Amino acid sequence: MLRKAPDPNRPLRLVMHTYSLHFWGFGSSWGIKDFIFPKMFTLVELMDKAAEWELDGLHVTRADLESIDPENLAYLKGEADKRGLSLEFNASFDDVDPRCNVTIQEAIDIARALESPIVKWGLDIKRPRKLYGSRFCPEVMTQLIHRYEQFKECLPQLEKYGIKFALENHTDTFSEEVIWLIEKLDSDYIGACVDTMNPLYVMEEPEPCIKRMLPYAIHTHFSDDLITCDLMGVHSVGGAIGQGSMDCERMIRQYRELSNIDTITFENECCMVSPDEPLEEAREREMKAAVDSIRYLREVCKVGLRNR
Repeated sequence: MLRKAPDPNRPLRLVMHTYSLHFWGFGSSWGIKDFIFPKMFTLVELMDKAAEWELDGLHVTRADLESIDPENLAYLKGEADKRGLSLEFNASFDDVDPRCNVTIQEAIDIARALESPIVKWGLDIKRPRKLYGSRFCPEVMTQLIHRYEQFKECLPQLEKYGIKFALENHTDTFSEEVIWLIEKLDSDYIGACVDTMNPLYVMEEPEPCIKRMLPYAIHTHFSDDLITCDLMGVHSVGGAIGQGSMDCERMIRQYRELSNIDTITFENECCMVSPDEPLEEAREREMKAAVDSIRYLREVCKVGLRNR
């Protein structure tokens, strides 16, 4: 929970999750089995773009780093420093893209090398098919207890190195389940990562979910999908921040008023417009969405410190 009253006028840093360019080979090839989008340029070249776009940092995955050898991590940290960028680390236990998976010890070691103050964790819970009424069901609780034991064991290291773990309401957990785990761990080094669109995957309404989680929040994946309905079903279509179904200005105000988060990490979840869309066209749409998101967050929502 909140340890101090939020300052609603505090400045907020602006960071981009590399998944915002997943068609370009960054973040992860999430949701696709046995296929990896090829990386079209290097992480250091992405750092150049981030500096040009006036970002304060990048939120990177194990796949982005390629190698977690100390020499490579030191090199990447140095390149980020040269460009005035911070690096946050996104960790997974069992992502569908195996390149993103790490152990807790590996995540701590990577965070130390990158000087990332926060590691974001997806809990990777396997839920029953029937979501209705499934909060805290036995199949889920067994897995949450296992995660509790894993995180509890590493708390001394988090305290020693000043690293915080942010537990996300990924596509597999209700907000109350994430909060239950945080409260049971009862540590200043464990908090929530609020993902603004993931509530939909468990049929949870976004605004109550976000407001419920914000007092526990130390991190966010800030997304704005467009909800559409047609003969093929209901869709959550990822795109640029400010162009979807969420009230992003209102959400930023709620972040300022209900949490002590100091960084907005945005994540665009662009998807193919059709199964036969040329990948080159999808990449161009995705790149434009990243640029449009940064412009909207900086100019409309007044997020971001660089060159202010």
